[in-house]
Amino acid sequence: MALRESFVSPERPRPEETPRRRLIFRIEQPFGRGFSVGDVVVLIGIAVLIYAGVRLALQAPETVAGPTISLSPRVLPYYALRSVGRMAAAYLLSLAFTLVYGRLAAYNRRAEQVLMPLLDVLQSVPILSFLPVVLLSLSAILPERTAAELASIVLIFTSQAWNMTFAWYQSLTTIPKELQEASAVFRFNGWLRFKVLELPFAAISLLWNSMMSWAGGWFFLMAAEIFTVGQRDFRLPGLGAYLQEAANQGDTRAILWGVGTLVLVIVALDQLVWRPLLAWADRFKLETVEGENPPTSWFYDLLRSAHILERLSQGVWRPLSERVDAWFIRRAAAAEARVEKSGRPYLLYLLALLLGLGLAYGAVRAALMLATVPAHQWGEIGLGVLATLLRVSVSLLIALAWTIPVGVAIGTNPRAATYLQPVVQVVASVPATALFPVFLLLIIGLPGGLNIAAVVLMLTGTQWYLLFNVIAGASAIPQDLKYTSALIGLSRWERWRTLILPGLFPYIITGAITASGGAWNASIVAEHVEFGGRTLFTPGIGALIARATGTGDYPLLLAATLTMVLAVVLINRTLWRRLYRLAEERFRME
Repeated sequence: MALRESFVSPERPRPEETPRRRLIFRIEQPFGRGFSVGDVVVLIGIAVLIYAGVRLALQAPETVAGPTISLSPRVLPYYALRSVGRMAAAYLLSLAFTLVYGRLAAYNRRAEQVLMPLLDVLQSVPILSFLPVVLLSLSAILPERTAAELASIVLIFTSQAWNMTFAWYQSLTTIPKELQEASAVFRFNGWLRFKVLELPFAAISLLWNSMMSWAGGWFFLMAAEIFTVGQRDFRLPGLGAYLQEAANQGDTRAILWGVGTLVLVIVALDQLVWRPLLAWADRFKLETVEGENPPTSWFYDLLRSAHILERLSQGVWRPLSERVDAWFIRRAAAAEARVEKSGRPYLLYLLALLLGLGLAYGAVRAALMLATVPAHQWGEIGLGVLATLLRVSVSLLIALAWTIPVGVAIGTNPRAATYLQPVVQVVASVPATALFPVFLLLIIGLPGGLNIAAVVLMLTGTQWYLLFNVIAGASAIPQDLKYTSALIGLSRWERWRTLILPGLFPYIITGAITASGGAWNASIVAEHVEFGGRTLFTPGIGALIARATGTGDYPLLLAATLTMVLAVVLINRTLWRRLYRLAEERFRME
């Protein structure tokens, strides 16, 4: 059921009673949260997890035999299926995490005080610096191949989940009040509210961020499939391992086969999955006037015309959906009854006490490891944070300069989106590290060549998060507001100032938060490069983390990682969260 059809009264309201939707501009200014106790607890927890992973990593096998990677084109379908399977498993895990985590943070203010700082920390954690720790610690307790598969899924999950969760949280906190009031009038329980109001309202934003998650996931999938540590070969059969093996052997023909297969898979997913979902989700756009050029999909039209699917929907899906609704309604009533009868949660208090004691012990052990870091390395860490912050800021400003106009052009013009969206999907999905050595070869002789290259590679880790969120925001602007702005004769600048930019603001902030986290994470591969038999690096926190990972300097790895996390959390607390509150309070569409 379309969102605009969910709360239609059987009696047509009189014109003077028809509610008008508008962009609210409130007078009060929201205040962002400062650095809180929740941040401290989360940082201690991250430090304890790193320390525990390091202790397990020391017990990992000394040698691990890797698989044989064939360069025959006949194995490419199998390798592509393995890679897509890992991506799909990570995405389903990310979607489940997003729906539960974001909803709890949006509706429980006490939980939000812990969950949102935790999410800020998690999306700022340099994923690639954790891959050796996660993989080696898993290999110490699991078979090597199983550990490698699980580590790849975890790595892809950490690249997909955070921007989806931010988008879901942002959508839940900006649901128009009239729709919230209508759901309260109809006495919707949690399940019906989720199914009829929340999920339809967030569908467009969640879909575009899912597409971004898939695009970003390819980068980390390639990194996971080609990972080796000394004598330990954790490579996985897939497109990433195929491309790396082809590059190592200098087989240009195999490289072209691998890149062609990757592009074909991306285009097929766009045409068979994402385009049909976008065409289907257009019904949930919050508007009272039908759009002139709604998104279309030939595969979606083909499925709609299939009589078999229609019969399956009527005979299987609808009865099953009704049974699921009835089951969730009974569960909600039973849960409410248990809450009323339950006493004090002594078990929760006991678990919290045990968790606190465990964190305290782990924090002491981690502090003892940090105490072994010499003073000159702490000085390098401080200067590295400032250098990386400058590069991140430059890359973010460049990304904002071009993604806003291009994203609005794609999001407001479905015809252009039909041709440009697959191109954007392909370009965003091609791992930037595959082209980075070629780009580095061209500019390494220029003054500041490695600094320029680092900013460019960081840009590839920021711009797509922004572009996909801007497209989602532009496509979600109601058509009736566009007609109104044209009817009253607003100029192009006035339309941007009063409609487009306010409508995009929540999406820009969501994209900027995840984009900045992506830029910090990309610094690890951008500031420290092994090229042409040489090791090139530029001062930065990412270069320090890469060096500590390569040399096995775990105290430096812990210190540099925690410092990066702390720096990103401080930026989020002082800047991004204030802007997030501003988007929630002043730019709610209702």
